[in-house]
Amino acid sequence: MTAPRTPRKVFGRLSLPERNYVAEALRTETVGGVLLLLAAIAALAWANIPAFGDSYESVSHFHFGPEALGLNLSVAHWAADGLLAIFFFVAGIELKRELVAGDLKDPKAAALPVVAALCGMAVPALVYTVTNTAGGGSLAGWAVPTATDIAFALAVLAVIGTSLPSALRAFLLTLAVVDDLFAILIIAVFFTDSLNFAALGGAVVGLVVFWLLLRQGVRGWYVYVPLGLVIWGLMYNSGVHATIAGVAMGLMLRCHTREGEVHSPGQHIEHLVRPLSAGLAVPLFALFSAGVSISGGALADVFTKPETLGVVLGLVVGKTFGIFGGTWLTARFTRASLSDDLEWADVFAVATLAGIGFTVSLLIGELAFEGDAAMTDEVKAAVLTGSVVAALLATVLLKIRNAKYRKLTEAEERDEDLSGVPDVYEEDDPAYHLRVAAIYEKKAAEHRRIAEEMEAARLAEVPGGAGDEGDGPA
Repeated sequence: MTAPRTPRKVFGRLSLPERNYVAEALRTETVGGVLLLLAAIAALAWANIPAFGDSYESVSHFHFGPEALGLNLSVAHWAADGLLAIFFFVAGIELKRELVAGDLKDPKAAALPVVAALCGMAVPALVYTVTNTAGGGSLAGWAVPTATDIAFALAVLAVIGTSLPSALRAFLLTLAVVDDLFAILIIAVFFTDSLNFAALGGAVVGLVVFWLLLRQGVRGWYVYVPLGLVIWGLMYNSGVHATIAGVAMGLMLRCHTREGEVHSPGQHIEHLVRPLSAGLAVPLFALFSAGVSISGGALADVFTKPETLGVVLGLVVGKTFGIFGGTWLTARFTRASLSDDLEWADVFAVATLAGIGFTVSLLIGELAFEGDAAMTDEVKAAVLTGSVVAALLATVLLKIRNAKYRKLTEAEERDEDLSGVPDVYEEDDPAYHLRVAAIYEKKAAEHRRIAEEMEAARLAEVPGGAGDEGDGPA
């Protein structure tokens, strides 16, 4: 007889290497997210405090760079096209690692985050389209509410003090990686108006050289950084968004380990570059992109104009129901069951958290309404509003289950044998139980010694001392 097949668990325990990778990545992203949040607040303050006058606009639109190379750009432009290339470079490495060593390597495991991400992009785009079709607005911004900002979402978690179980955090991270991939495709396909084939050909040749150097094992930042800058410059002048150069180079790095390697080259470079991306590149982009005028009238307009209302509804409603629906349908049709420790309400809360769209949403908003400064600012305000609403909803939903999350996190982190590996990964190892037994035996012996000393001290305090001859009856 064939043994009954055990149903696959959705959001089950991660493997130890995957758990360690996710923990390290999320630590960096959380710190970067807090910096991103501070940068966004600083941008809003800078743009709205009268004492600063028009200095925000003056600095943002200040141009510098070599005109002969077609790179005399504004500060805001350098931040969007230059610094975000670093962000997308890291996104490319993350995607490559997920494809060769992470959740996306296994088609069955990959189905969940891929379907959830696709639904989490398609439904917001549909919500935006329906809202603007009904209201007579522009359909140009359909892609604005499709992106999730993982750093901003993790910053919200850090601020509200909620500890999601590692499986939900890994889902959020993988979802964001897939989300970034499709956002890159959207930018490349829908926001490329005209092509300079000579520059594009030069960028392709540069990428081929980059790939060949990697395959030959050539090392040294002094080789790859100048080459990367040349590729980026050519890609920018080709008409294709310059951030595509970053993701292309990231995807070329080897992300699987060979014999004798502790970390692959991709993981090593990601470890070096991720702090630069999360701690500098993205916050600076936020500083020069999030500075929009905020007033009672402007906030009211967000909910009255179809373009801005479509962005808000896309982020808050579309993202939540798209990701939750995609996850539920995947579990339903693959006959997978939810982890015993979680409920569908937890998945809904995480889907709500994914409605926080910032970095890529702001970038797409600039591209979608390029040339219309007023609408660009209004769409940015809508992105900020939608993200804040999504963050508040997620905060309420996650706080309701926070006590449960704390218990799950404590169980995941417990290391009674002090081996450096959480106990849940060692429960099938006899050596683990022997180590724990030895620890408890040592503790028991210590407690017996303390008890004996306390008993001896108590008897010594009895008047006359126990057993003295004069202690008997008269």
